[in-house]
Amino acid sequence: MRELAPGAVAHLWGYNGQSPGPTIEVVEGDRVRIFVTNRLPERTSIHWHGQRLPNGMDGVSGLTQPANAPGKTFVYEFVAQRPGTFMYHPHADEMVQMAMGMMGFWVTHPRCAHPAIAPVDRDDVFLLNAYDVTPGASMPKTSTMTDFNLWTWNSRVYPGIEPMVARQHERVRIRVGNLSMTNHPMHLHGHEMGVTGTDGGPTPPGSRWPEVSVDVAVGQMRQLEFRAEAEGDWTFHCHKAHHTMNAMRHDLPNLIGVDQDDLAGRIRALVPGYMAMGSNGMGDMAQMHMGGPPNTAPMMAGDGPCGSIEMGGMFSVVKIRRDQAPGDYRDPAGIASRRAPAPTNGPASCRPSAPRRRAATTGPRSRSKCMCTNRA
Repeated sequence: MRELAPGAVAHLWGYNGQSPGPTIEVVEGDRVRIFVTNRLPERTSIHWHGQRLPNGMDGVSGLTQPANAPGKTFVYEFVAQRPGTFMYHPHADEMVQMAMGMMGFWVTHPRCAHPAIAPVDRDDVFLLNAYDVTPGASMPKTSTMTDFNLWTWNSRVYPGIEPMVARQHERVRIRVGNLSMTNHPMHLHGHEMGVTGTDGGPTPPGSRWPEVSVDVAVGQMRQLEFRAEAEGDWTFHCHKAHHTMNAMRHDLPNLIGVDQDDLAGRIRALVPGYMAMGSNGMGDMAQMHMGGPPNTAPMMAGDGPCGSIEMGGMFSVVKIRRDQAPGDYRDPAGIASRRAPAPTNGPASCRPSAPRRRAATTGPRSRSKCMCTNRA
């Protein structure tokens, strides 16, 4: 079981007991041998997305290898020929197995100084995916094509996604891979970023330009870098509005301006505690902390220092602090920057945010040479 956010878990498949699988880190020129033991109820394989390797190691069931049957072990071995950021995923019953969470990241570091790869102070990894889980259930639907209701980073949704942190003036790298079924325009507030690499390798420095939104298409990886100059709490999110909401139905009528008081009163007589929504927009759901069925992520959530954040899905915060210790990825407490004055009908001041427990790994910290597919 994978926790998507506090109070919501999903029954996923994965590698070594997790989804996404371990971030594999090697150095350019390393010979890598990976033993994949299949503990799924069906055949599988692993495709090493973007790697240069012998054809027999490419991981396409029936074409470059026999499918790895349940209970069997298949050995992949190849040399990491070029530095960069790559992904891995099945190429057997791909729609079902990827819809169940089977995917992971691979980082090959340069062996020597590289003219197109600058040193950085922070290195974060996000793998984008989506699930369709009925509110109250835990098993993803595997036949959904477009109408997903949980848009995830590393198989988590906000407010279950921990913040990225940086010391002021540090150089930050964010590696974003997309194994969902649609594109994601990734938007950073308060800073400009450049695309310094793709899954095809590092981009030549002369080809780069500044952006605040970078589109990551299906099956692509984009390596983004920026200088953390402005202290504060800056959001980083997919700019498709429905990708920053959880457990959302897409066929609901627009009830803005509709007086529901009389109807809501009648329903409450039958269903105590019933709350109407939508007459003034959907933001009230977050402010009132409106609940849902057990094991359901809130549609919009997150408490910030100035009130409800009203976000979900593919959303996080980049916290830049002048006194953040180098290499410290822990969530800093408190407020770092001056904020806009509160509206006249709002609170007079902002309250400091409480420190939150670490929810998920955001930087590449694991190295793995043995992997097991399994029901997470």
